Amino acid sequence: MQEVTIGIAGAAGDGLDKSGDTLARSCGRLGLHVYAYNSYQSIIRGGHIWLKVRIGADKVYSHGDHLNVLIALNQDSIERHAGEVESGGVVIFNSDKIKCEPTQVREGVKILGLPMSKVTADVVAEHGPLQAIMQNTVAIGAACFISSIGLEEPTSVLTDTFGHKGQKVVDLNVGLLKAGYEFAKANVPAIHKEWTFTRKRRPFVTGNEAIAIGAYAAGCKFYSAYPMTPASTVLHWMASHAKETGICVKQCEDELSVINMAIGAGIAGARSMCATAGGGFALMTEAVGMAGIMEVPVVVVEVQRGGPSTGLPTKTEQADLFQVYGASQGEFPRLIVAPKDTADCFNSTVEAFNIADKYQLPVLLMSDLLLSEHPETVDAEVFTSDVKIDRGEMVHEWPEGKGKYKRFAFTESGISPRALPGTPNAAYVSATDDHDEESILISDMFTNQALRRKIMEKRGRKIENLLKELPAPQLEGPKDADVTLVCWGSSWGVMKEAAELLTAEGVKTNILNIKYIAPFHAKEVGEILSKAKKKISVEVNFTSQMARHIKAETGISMDGHVNRYDGEPLEPKWIAGHVKRILANKPLELEVTEEEAKEIAYHYLRTHNGEKLRPVKYTRESANGHGEATWNIEIAERATGEARARMKVGVSTGSTYSYEKLAVEAK
Repeated sequence: MQEVTIGIAGAAGDGLDKSGDTLARSCGRLGLHVYAYNSYQSIIRGGHIWLKVRIGADKVYSHGDHLNVLIALNQDSIERHAGEVESGGVVIFNSDKIKCEPTQVREGVKILGLPMSKVTADVVAEHGPLQAIMQNTVAIGAACFISSIGLEEPTSVLTDTFGHKGQKVVDLNVGLLKAGYEFAKANVPAIHKEWTFTRKRRPFVTGNEAIAIGAYAAGCKFYSAYPMTPASTVLHWMASHAKETGICVKQCEDELSVINMAIGAGIAGARSMCATAGGGFALMTEAVGMAGIMEVPVVVVEVQRGGPSTGLPTKTEQADLFQVYGASQGEFPRLIVAPKDTADCFNSTVEAFNIADKYQLPVLLMSDLLLSEHPETVDAEVFTSDVKIDRGEMVHEWPEGKGKYKRFAFTESGISPRALPGTPNAAYVSATDDHDEESILISDMFTNQALRRKIMEKRGRKIENLLKELPAPQLEGPKDADVTLVCWGSSWGVMKEAAELLTAEGVKTNILNIKYIAPFHAKEVGEILSKAKKKISVEVNFTSQMARHIKAETGISMDGHVNRYDGEPLEPKWIAGHVKRILANKPLELEVTEEEAKEIAYHYLRTHNGEKLRPVKYTRESANGHGEATWNIEIAERATGEARARMKVGVSTGSTYSYEKLAVEAK
């Protein structure tokens, strides 16, 4: 498959998102497939932002593990990423301000410095001085030539983007785009042959946007939230579209108010939803149990990020499974579902509202930062307004001669007739205490063990019936596979690519993705895994939480575990490498690699010395009194390359043992 991955690196405030959006939307209009990943920091300006845009002729399921083109917007970005560009690729930068040395790139990588003052001279002559951020558009123009995207669609995208600012602004940006394109055309060859453009337009959306659109399609009428990364963009979409959709949107003072307002709206009969991250969900857990005992339909979106506590607010993780599974005290029916991709975010949200209403219970939809915030092209027909709406057992009237209305009637299905407040003759108490059929509390003077048993069994029957309705997970890939990769949530896409990679290398691989966490298809999962030759779990957490959950439900243990817990998402080659290690019975190596020693050194320099120095040489040495082997790292001045310091980093612990400045000779 023809594909190209373009990386854009700079600081917060440099306009990377607009640049990436221009590329992605252009490709989406041309009929190409795009998957983007934005690695950003929790600051408004400064720091480091790293955006990868992977473009393919066919569907791409992850940001991949290649880098063909780098657009570096500052010197720090050269330091961080120039060495990642593969042979045949190109590094693009503003050579008026920064530089890239041949020693910083791999063999076969072309260095394309854009002398901005020269490249944009004609544009400046026509439009006047340029803002610094406009260097991005010139670089995007160069990338469009190098990746054979052309100018037509990028020009159209810029026209749409800046049209509201007037034709002069449009002409300025299009002029800059063309200047970069023509300069690249005159100085470097394109790295790919011409694409075959189907020109089928595909929207470029995130998982959070798909969840919000799915909620609207499902008839959501109330949304509450407190801004918390990485769930905030659901609130952004809801607030910006509230008028058109008719959804009542409330930004609350904390997550306690958020979920209680959503539950209140559910009691009143409105389809309601709220969303938060792991820390916010910690505050919501008692109310989740309240929705369970009151049998109130509500959808709660929990978007995982690096924890615990504030942890890594802008990094991804899959470490909240047990928190969500154990939300609230006691036992009660609820659905926990983990969508696998952006399209599934839309479908799962529609399904969540129907199940919440039909079974009168809370639905907990688990996402993570990668799935919620990465944008990708999705076929437009996925987002249909023609979805099934199932409100379940709704009571619109209760004649006097029908007898006493029993809100929690002991039915065979476990689902009781639900009347909305204000329905004549259908008044009831909706309390957090347990109750009998008529909603009379059995928590104090009317405590009754027989009724407690029957109300628990009634609620439990919902789960038995719900499990029968949910589709069981199925194997994807060759049935006679040598290894079965087990994953959940957002890991599905990258797992699909890793399995294809392994199979192509002679290791037949299939995958088992777990979507429904509770209730759990223990019988079906047990049957599949009991027949697998080799079972390996792959998760973005430290303790293999899904593998432990599967063992608790089925008694089956994995034969190996692949875990990533550094805040970054999984990549196909990385997964394949660890799978082959496990199959070869090689132990997991946790020592600090040379590349990691480089990162640790850069971290020390950035936090103590600004951006004037760089690590240049790495030598592994014996313990030398530190109790472990160390990396001896030589530090040089960026501008001159002259040695300025040395530092030692522990090979086992990663500890920085010393940083020693070298004497500078007087000249």
